[in-house]
Amino acid sequence: MRYALYAFYAILLIVLTVVCVANLQWVTLNTLPEGLARIPQMDRLAFSVEVPLFAVALGFLVLGWVLGEVYEWLREYKYRAEASAKKTEVRKLERQLKKTQAERDKDKDEVLAILDQAS
Repeated sequence: MRYALYAFYAILLIVLTVVCVANLQWVTLNTLPEGLARIPQMDRLAFSVEVPLFAVALGFLVLGWVLGEVYEWLREYKYRAEASAKKTEVRKLERQLKKTQAERDKDKDEVLAILDQAS
């Protein structure tokens, strides 16, 4: 399965490289449409920058990936919290078990206690 994922990544990298090379022309990226930029208080938010088209496409691709990862991390929080609580509970129960076994085995012969723990 790991090799299939690597093959997918390699194909994706080749496709993205070809798309980037095919889109080297420069485009103007505006933060606001021209009509909205003419509103008096909105003109502070309006600016333009010229960037290659592939940079815009890859930038939004990366932004979408990052937002998706953040969303998934936030969505899975309750499962991570539950797993952490269960892990803490298991550790507590293991400590109690060892304490109980030690109390049970304190009057036994060492060899018998070791045999009981092994089984």
